[in-house]
Amino acid sequence: MAVHAQAHRWQDRVRQIRADKAILLPAILLALLGLVMVGSASGAIAVEHGVSPYYYMIKHGIFLLGGALLGMLCLRLPIRWLQYSSRSMLLLMVLVILLPLVPGLGAEVNGSARWINLGITRFQAVELVKLMLIIYLAGYLEQRANLLPNRFFETIKPLGLVALLSVILLAQPDLGSAMVLAAITVGLLFLAGAAWRYLLILLMAATPMFGYAALEPYRLRRIVSFLDPWADVNGSGFQLAQALIAIGRGELFGVGLGASVQKLFYLPEAHTDFIFAVMAEELGLVGVLCVMILYFALTTRILLIGLQAHREARPFAGFLCWGIGLWLAMQALINMGVNLGVLPTKGLTLPLISSGGSSLLMTCIAIGIVVRIKLELDRASLGRPQTRAPARRDFSVGSVA
Repeated sequence: MAVHAQAHRWQDRVRQIRADKAILLPAILLALLGLVMVGSASGAIAVEHGVSPYYYMIKHGIFLLGGALLGMLCLRLPIRWLQYSSRSMLLLMVLVILLPLVPGLGAEVNGSARWINLGITRFQAVELVKLMLIIYLAGYLEQRANLLPNRFFETIKPLGLVALLSVILLAQPDLGSAMVLAAITVGLLFLAGAAWRYLLILLMAATPMFGYAALEPYRLRRIVSFLDPWADVNGSGFQLAQALIAIGRGELFGVGLGASVQKLFYLPEAHTDFIFAVMAEELGLVGVLCVMILYFALTTRILLIGLQAHREARPFAGFLCWGIGLWLAMQALINMGVNLGVLPTKGLTLPLISSGGSSLLMTCIAIGIVVRIKLELDRASLGRPQTRAPARRDFSVGSVA
């Protein structure tokens, strides 16, 4: 009996490892591809700045290592701790998002005050706020999901919070992140069962605010250039035009790793916001499709784990997974859409691939939280009686013999 019990525990451990691989494998492949592509896209820029051609690649690798360590620490963090702290996220979000506006603490880059100066590096506050918002919403929806279909006030409260955060972000300015926060919130409310009529009313009410923000002269130029980048190819449409040229040069199999021409000072932000265009040029359509498949596999797996958590009567963990899945999926889609000319230009990174320490660290932490949720679900299932065990023994090799 003891030997049989030990064998059974070993099989359960193997099953847990396989479950982890379904989450970690696409994330690791994307992270490694990102490290290679940052090295390829940033060499000329680094030399122009008087540093080693491997400077940005090494810096990205350090953040990736730090993110991996933080993700592994999250594997030891019980989800109930996040559940208990979800209410405190409400105040913390507002404080964190205001920090870049504090004189002496905030750091301004390219006319935007989005970063906190930490001395040795800068940290983009909104990347932390994205995860904090998801944790807060998971706790909120756990308590009020049954009220959403019939109570308008329960739907409007989280969107009111997002409106406040968006106003602060527009002052930095960061319209792209404000739209991501709004999309995550609306997506989670919809998945939680909020009535369509309530969401449509609130979206219509929010339209004037985002419309007013879009009328800023530089944002309006981006919209106009997005519709026809070739109309002002040396002005407002320059960045998108160069990205489209890079994508077109890639054709089916690409020009080869490291052989991109557009990254040589033609395409601005080649190693950050527009790294997808460089990747399309060097790896071609085949490489781009592989990247899309990896994102689809990662986000689908995260959403399925959220569904499993709901089925196991763990709504907080379920909403947490759904929020993280929506965050990664929407940010990847927006970045790809911008590079392909489908969406107006927004300063959003490609998760796990673009050079950007803040985004990379928070994405690794989010994936670590999802892996922890999956492990807790598996451990809970091991403690329940296996009602189908006799059926499995009937079809085993031993019974047939």
